[in-house]
Amino acid sequence: MESPFQIPVSVRWADLDPNGHVRHSVYYDWGASVRMAFLSAHGLTLERMAAEGFGPILFREEAVFRREVRFGDDLSIGLLLAKARSDGARFTFRHHLMRADGTLCAVITVDGAWIDLHRRKLTTPPAAVAELFAQWPKSDDFAWG
Repeated sequence: MESPFQIPVSVRWADLDPNGHVRHSVYYDWGASVRMAFLSAHGLTLERMAAEGFGPILFREEAVFRREVRFGDDLSIGLLLAKARSDGARFTFRHHLMRADGTLCAVITVDGAWIDLHRRKLTTPPAAVAELFAQWPKSDDFAWG
C-alpha cells in the first residue's frame, strides 16, 4: 500500500470544515499535488508539457475516506499507477493518504488521459510518458489495459 513516491501533507486551518475535519475537496488537491510533483521530478514539468502541446485531464476522481483527518495530523500522500495503456494514453492513479503512524486515512483514485492542448482532443502523449509509466511505482493489482 505504501508508495515509494510520497510528499508530506500539511493541514491548513483553511482546509477544515465546520466539524474540524478536512474538507473533501482538499483531498483531491493533495492528489493533484503529488501527481504534479512526480511528473515534474521526472522531467514532465508544466513548461515542458505546454511546449510539447499536451497535458493531463481527468475523467473520474473518487475518494474513499477511512479515518478522520484533523488539524495537526502528520500526513503524507503517495502515488501508484494502478492501470495504464502501454502507449500511456490512458491511466488510473491511486493515492494513499497516510498518517505518520501508518494509519490509512483515505484512498483517492483517478482515471485520466492526455489532451492535445491545441486541438483540444484526446491524444497519445510523447514516448517519454510511456517510458515513465514503465518505471512508475505500481499498485499490487496493476494491469496494463
